[in-house]
Amino acid sequence: EELGEMGIPHYKQVLFLCVFLGMSWAAEEPLEYFVEEEAERGTFLANLAHDLGLGMEELSAREPRVISDQKIGFLLLDPLTGDLSLNEKLDREELCGPKEPCVLPFQLLMGKPFEVFRAKLWVRDINDHSPVFLDREIPLKISESTTPGAAFLLQSAQDSDVGTNNVRNYTISPNAYFHINVHNGAEGIIYPELALDRPLDREEVPELSLILTALDGGSPPRSGTTLVRILVLDTNDNAPEFVQPLYKVQLCEDSPVGSLAVTVSAKDLDTGSNGEIVYAFFYATERILKTFQINPTSGSVYLKAELDYEVIQTYTLTIQAKDGGGLSGKCTVVVQVTDINDNPPELLMSSLTSPIKENSLETVVAVFRIRDRDSGNNAKTVCSIQDDLPFLLKPSVENYYTLVTDSPLDREERAEYIITITVTDMGTPRLKTEHNITVLVSDVNDNAPAFTQTSYTLWVRENNSPALHIGSVSATDPDAGANAQNYTINLNSFFHIKISGSDEGIIYPELVLDRALDREKQQEFSLTLTALDGGLPPRSGATNIHIVILDVNDNAPQFSQAIYETQAPENSPVGSFIAKVSAGDADSGINADISYSFFDASEDILTTFHINPFSGEIILRLLLDYELQRLVVLVRDNGEPPLSASVTLHVLLVDGFSQPYLPPPEAEAAAAAPADPLTVYLVVALASVSSLFLFSVLVFVAVRLCRRAGAASAGRCAVPEGHFPGHLLDVSGTGTLSQSYQYEVCLTGGAGTNEFKFLKPILPTVQAQDPGRNSDENPTFRNSLGFNFQ
Repeated sequence: EELGEMGIPHYKQVLFLCVFLGMSWAAEEPLEYFVEEEAERGTFLANLAHDLGLGMEELSAREPRVISDQKIGFLLLDPLTGDLSLNEKLDREELCGPKEPCVLPFQLLMGKPFEVFRAKLWVRDINDHSPVFLDREIPLKISESTTPGAAFLLQSAQDSDVGTNNVRNYTISPNAYFHINVHNGAEGIIYPELALDRPLDREEVPELSLILTALDGGSPPRSGTTLVRILVLDTNDNAPEFVQPLYKVQLCEDSPVGSLAVTVSAKDLDTGSNGEIVYAFFYATERILKTFQINPTSGSVYLKAELDYEVIQTYTLTIQAKDGGGLSGKCTVVVQVTDINDNPPELLMSSLTSPIKENSLETVVAVFRIRDRDSGNNAKTVCSIQDDLPFLLKPSVENYYTLVTDSPLDREERAEYIITITVTDMGTPRLKTEHNITVLVSDVNDNAPAFTQTSYTLWVRENNSPALHIGSVSATDPDAGANAQNYTINLNSFFHIKISGSDEGIIYPELVLDRALDREKQQEFSLTLTALDGGLPPRSGATNIHIVILDVNDNAPQFSQAIYETQAPENSPVGSFIAKVSAGDADSGINADISYSFFDASEDILTTFHINPFSGEIILRLLLDYELQRLVVLVRDNGEPPLSASVTLHVLLVDGFSQPYLPPPEAEAAAAAPADPLTVYLVVALASVSSLFLFSVLVFVAVRLCRRAGAASAGRCAVPEGHFPGHLLDVSGTGTLSQSYQYEVCLTGGAGTNEFKFLKPILPTVQAQDPGRNSDENPTFRNSLGFNFQ
C-alpha cells in the first residue's frame, strides 16, 4: 500500500476539510436563540425537544449534550425536559468586545444515535455603560481668521455598548459661536465636529470653555461629558492632509515586540507652528493602545505587544495629524494578522464507552472532536489509530469523529485494548497530538448451558418417603460471573429441585421427592430440567428426565362383584359350566398375576366343583346336590408378600322347568305362622329395548293367594287374579316395548305359612329371548334378575 508523508497508511487516514464541511453544512440552518446580557442564571432560553420536533422522552433517550468552544459553560441543558437555560450571567462586552453582533456558537450533541446540531446564542446588548471621553479636557486652538462654517474635529467618546446603546449623539453647551455636527465614521463610529457659526474675535473673546456631552441611544440614554477649552489664535488657514487616507498592512502573528508596523505621513502648507504636525491615535480602544504605539513626530507605528491570530485577526487604527495651529486630518490603518502553525491539534473527548460488550457490531466506543486554532492548512488535520485493532475511525460533521468497532469482539480472546489516537495537522512544521484510551471488553451471555445428554431415565420404587434424593444431572456453561447457571424444573406435585454447590464453586441440581409415589395412579413422569444462566436475557438449556415408577405389591386382588349368584339345573351333567368369577389387581408384573381356588371348602365341594386357577371358570365334576348352594372363592396374587381376597358364589338349583329349586313341603312342615290372610306381591323386572337406550320397566303382578282355613290342609293352589295379555305392550308411550308373564303359584305350607312355589308359567304366545344365549328354551325366571323368594 502507498504510504502518506508520515508513513501512515492512506486507508487509516481521516482527513477533515473545513471547506468541505462548511459546504456540506451550508444547507442546514443552525438553531438560533437570543438573550440579553446580564440576564440572571437559570433564564429559560428554549425547549430543544420542541425545536427539534422530538418528544421529551425521545430527547432524553438520545443523551443530548451541549458543547461549546467557550472556556466557560454558559449554557445548561436539562436532558429530561429539553429546557435550555443560562448557567451564568453573560457580559457581552467581555465576550465580544466591540464586535457586533455578539454570537456564541455551540453544538447540540446527540449520543444515541450520534447526531450534531449547530446552534447560535445571540447576546443582545443592554445599555449598561455610559459614554466616556478619554480626556477630561479637550484643548482646541482656533484662528481668529477662521470663517464661519469651519468645523473642528473633536475627540469621540467611547461606549462599551454596541448598536443603539453606543454613542448616538453629541451636544455642546449653549454659546454664541459654535454648534455640534455629528458624523458617521468608519465601522459605524460617530464623531463630533465643532462648527463655527460666526467669526471669532480673539481681542473680544480670547478663550472659550464649552461642555461637550456624548449621548448613547439607550432608553433612557446615558451620557458622558468633557470640557472643550478653545484658545483663539492668529490665522492658520491650512489643515494637515495625509498622503493616503487608507493604509493596509499584514503582520505575522509571531512578529516580535517593537517591530515596525507602518509609517503614515501628512503634509501642512503652513509654516512655523502652524505647519508643525503631531501624530496621534484617534478614537483608540484600550486594546489598540495596549498593542500599538505611534511616534508623534515621524508617524511610525510599532508593535507594543505580541499578536495572536487566534484572538484577533484584524486591527483598525485611526491616526490623526494635527498642526500647531490646531488643524487636523485623519487616516485609517488596517492591520491584518496572518497565521502561523503555532497550535498543535486538540482532541476533545465528548464520550467514551468502556467496557463494551463482546459480539457487538459497529458499537460506538468514543465520540471526540478535533480542534486546531490555526487556519488554512495549519488547521487541516489527519486522524488515525493503530492498524492491528478491530476498530475504525469515522469522520462526522464539525470536526467530530466516532470510534466504532470494525468487527465483533471476543472477550474470551482479548479483554482489553489500548488505542492511540494520533492527530497531525498539515502545517509547516507539522504538529502532532496523541491521545490514549483504554477499552475493556465485557462478557455477554453468548453461551447457553448444555447437558451432555438430551434425555435421562431414572427408576424409583413407589410408596417411598418424601425428601428422598432421586439423583443429580448438571449442565456446563463456558460463560462466567453473572452468567453462571441456575436450574428449574417444570411445575409438578411430586418433585422439586434442590441446588447444591461444590468446593470448586460448581453448582448442580438434585431431584428431591416431595410426596410418596403411587404407581397405580401414575406409572411414569416426564420432567423437563432447564439450566438457566444469569444473563439478561438468560440463556437456557434443557434435558428430559424420564422417571419410571417401579411397582410394589401394595394392592390386593379385587373381584368385579361383591357377591356372585348363578343358576344350575339339578340334573346338570358332569362338565357343565357353572359360573365364572373375575378379579383384577391394580399392581403390575408378578404382583398382578393372580390365581383362583376354593377357600375353606369341604370335601364335597372340592369333589363336586373344579375351578380353573387362571380363568376363574367353575366346572361341574359330579351331579349336583341341592344342599350345595354356597361356594367361597379365594384369589391370590404372586407378589411378595402375596395378597388375597375372597368372594361368595351362591348357586341356585332349578328344576327341569328352569324354575328355582325349592325344598319339598315335608321339609318345612314344622314351621308355623300366623293364620292371617296372606297377600304376596311378585315383582318381575323385564328388559325392554328401545332404539335410543335401555331401561327397566317394572310390572307389578298382584297374586292373591288363599290359604286353608284348617291347619291339616296339604296345600291349596290358586291362579292369580287379573288378566295378562299375551302380547307386547308400549307402557311408556315412547316406543318402549315390554313383555308380561303370568304364573300359577301354590302355597306350600300349612295355615300361617308364607312359603309358596311356582307351579308353571302361563306363557303368552310370543317368546322372550335372552340376548346372552342362543337357546330354544321357554323364557324362565333367572336368579340374575336379582329376586329372592323365601
